[in-house]
Amino acid sequence: MKEITYRIYADESVSNGKYYSNFYGGALIKVADIQDIETDLNNKKRELNLNGEIKWTKVTENYLNKYIEIINLFFIFIKEKKIKVRIMFAQNAYVSDGLTKKQTDNEYSILYYYFLKDAFGIKYSNPTPYKTKVNFSFYLDDLPCSNEQKNIFKKSLFRNNIGFKQNNIEITEVVEIDSKKHVIQQCMDIILGSMNFKLNDFDKIKDEETGRRSKRTRAKEKLYKVINKNIREIRNNFNVGITTGINGDISNYWKHPYRHWNFISSYSHFDETLTKKGSKKRNKK
Repeated sequence: MKEITYRIYADESVSNGKYYSNFYGGALIKVADIQDIETDLNNKKRELNLNGEIKWTKVTENYLNKYIEIINLFFIFIKEKKIKVRIMFAQNAYVSDGLTKKQTDNEYSILYYYFLKDAFGIKYSNPTPYKTKVNFSFYLDDLPCSNEQKNIFKKSLFRNNIGFKQNNIEITEVVEIDSKKHVIQQCMDIILGSMNFKLNDFDKIKDEETGRRSKRTRAKEKLYKVINKNIREIRNNFNVGITTGINGDISNYWKHPYRHWNFISSYSHFDETLTKKGSKKRNKK
């Protein structure tokens, strides 16, 4: 029986944003392709004299063109479907109802679990389960929770749901990593950070003294626009703040090279005053 193994590099960012919170990002790659992709990305980093870890928080005017080059290369792999990227977030306007204290305390790991289990459409990854076995390993940036919570979280991922078992899919490895050693993780962090930057209006922040946006803010906006342009070359009419459509075929949860997921709990209500439009109305009063 043929076996295929994939790896998902994943990370989280921003627990509480102005309009959107709980950002999670992941990059999925076939393990057989990882070495070649890492070599190309690391060679590009050396060519650009980007010797340390690259990440969204390090974007400045001086480094903008270098970051544009590395992220354009990363998107070549996405467009070739050698890398699949998923970004998940929760819009604050969808307010959860009736959560228990345990659910509230474990919100981070619960949402992370759903992101890893569902965002990539893993259960649709093996159309020939009698001929092929598909394995997945999760490489997660250092988890910001207690060891007890980490263990519960990891065990929950290993408990394959019925959709995985029926399709001969298995989670084989869940490990924490140091992102400084994984360039694919670093590039995904830049995309993840850019989405928080846009959705939470960091691109509009002005200096109180000058009344102008800083050079760093303007540089980050330019990089976000490059990222958005790349996404739009993959997805026509892409909307950054909503769940990406599946175009009628549910297996596209797996097939699409790039997707967003605005996570909405079944137990929630919509509060328009917490949206950007609602905020503007409040400020006018």
